[in-house]
Amino acid sequence: MKASRPLVKRERDMRSRRDKAPSPATQPPPSLPLTSIRAGIGNDLHRLIPGRKLVLGGVRIPFAKGPAGHSDGDALLGAAALGDIGRHFPNTSPKWRAVSSLVFLRHVRDLLQDAGYAIVNVDATVGLERPRLSPHIPRMQKKLAQALGLNAGQVSVKAKTGEGVDALGRGEAVRADAVALIGKTRVEKSGIEKLKPEGT
Repeated sequence: MKASRPLVKRERDMRSRRDKAPSPATQPPPSLPLTSIRAGIGNDLHRLIPGRKLVLGGVRIPFAKGPAGHSDGDALLGAAALGDIGRHFPNTSPKWRAVSSLVFLRHVRDLLQDAGYAIVNVDATVGLERPRLSPHIPRMQKKLAQALGLNAGQVSVKAKTGEGVDALGRGEAVRADAVALIGKTRVEKSGIEKLKPEGT
């Protein structure tokens, strides 16, 4: 029994539309105002000083040397155009010398909230020749996420060595690099809700 002409035409039209439609992987992202999402990059290099505590991501790591300064929060501050960590917590001031880096992160989180931003995710890499950081990374992720009010899945921490190259490779310094994504909590003019992080 032959299919009716309207049915055949309808099936042909459906196949044509399906063939022309972009695959999910190539679908364009939702259209948002350019100011709704911002990215920031932070990087820092500190000398390792004998006798100082090695505390990274809020975790104390047994070692004979520790960094001469602090680095947490620059990527987030930069994304929101709020300066850098040195402007808010200068390492030349004795007031901040023994303060936990998590205190700085909580302050940065509050600054972003006051400016109307929500943190989407943070991706950080720590460069250190020794000791090995991999056993400490889960705790570092957890503490950083708690300080920022995020889920653990929104914070990534990775560790790299210097492969024996330069001050990092010789064990004389520690390096921190981070990328952060933030978004406005709302679009004032149109009232359209902007991207918000998980768990908010």
